[in-house]
Amino acid sequence: MFAKRDASLYLPAIDLWVDASRRRERSYVSHAHSDHAREHDVVICTPETAALCAVRFRSRKRTVFETHRFNEPWETGEYRLTLFAAGHVLGSAQLLVEGASGRHVYTGDFKLTASRTAEATEIKAADVLVMECTFGSPQYIFPPREQVEAEIVGFARAALEDGARPVFYAYSLGKAQEAMAILGAAGISIRVHSAVAKIAAVYRACGVALPEEVGDDAASGYAEIRPPGRSNAPPGEGRTRTAMLTGWAIDRSARYRYGVDRTFALSDHADYPSLLRTIELVQPRKVLLVHGRDDFTHRLRRLGIDAEYLEEHAQLSLF
Repeated sequence: MFAKRDASLYLPAIDLWVDASRRRERSYVSHAHSDHAREHDVVICTPETAALCAVRFRSRKRTVFETHRFNEPWETGEYRLTLFAAGHVLGSAQLLVEGASGRHVYTGDFKLTASRTAEATEIKAADVLVMECTFGSPQYIFPPREQVEAEIVGFARAALEDGARPVFYAYSLGKAQEAMAILGAAGISIRVHSAVAKIAAVYRACGVALPEEVGDDAASGYAEIRPPGRSNAPPGEGRTRTAMLTGWAIDRSARYRYGVDRTFALSDHADYPSLLRTIELVQPRKVLLVHGRDDFTHRLRRLGIDAEYLEEHAQLSLF
């Protein structure tokens, strides 16, 4: 049922694009990160994703949002579609498509571990699992979440005690709000970049509790959260200690690649063991891999799993 066309997934039976990479008449959008969300004529998504896209799209008046809440299915022709939580960022959803010949699940970006700011991940059985595999290599085993959070808080406190300002780089949607929640729970004051603040306002409007930021008159005593990129470097006054929050922190070269003092393996993706665990829980007869490492395919085949990386123009027809 799933086909790969123009670097995007497509469901020809119901004429629906999935996380399409360029503007389409009608596309399902799993979450509001810019590599998945585009300004289509009609966007099918959760209400939370629609709210986030509405503040991120430049010409949002051209887009119509068709929203569906988690686990409230709807019919499209002979097929039944259901969105359920992916645990990636606020509102991120997996897609279940049911028809006469079976059940297909598309994960989009997801993770199994708990989050402070995203809905708890759900697992649904499927005949075919279409799964992202960003960290589909055995070296990507993230430390326990509690350990990572403790290290982030410890880094911030040590910097503040030394008279320096801790600066955390994190994507403005998702990871930045996680950092806000982690630091806020530890009683550490925070200041955030305007891009982070804009997304945080949507999170709060959707019922996610986040700490308030300190005002511009605060001279010191706070941690700062900013999007990655040289253009987002902190102002020059005072000493800073910088850290990047990313699953790629597992790589030994990560600190040098990002040009920071520390990296922390805070990720909103599934690590290698979680990818395997997901397959174990879903129990599909076929696994299609997208958005990641095609060598994961060969690792799964060696484990006796019927898997393939969905290449351009490939199509799997079970319906």
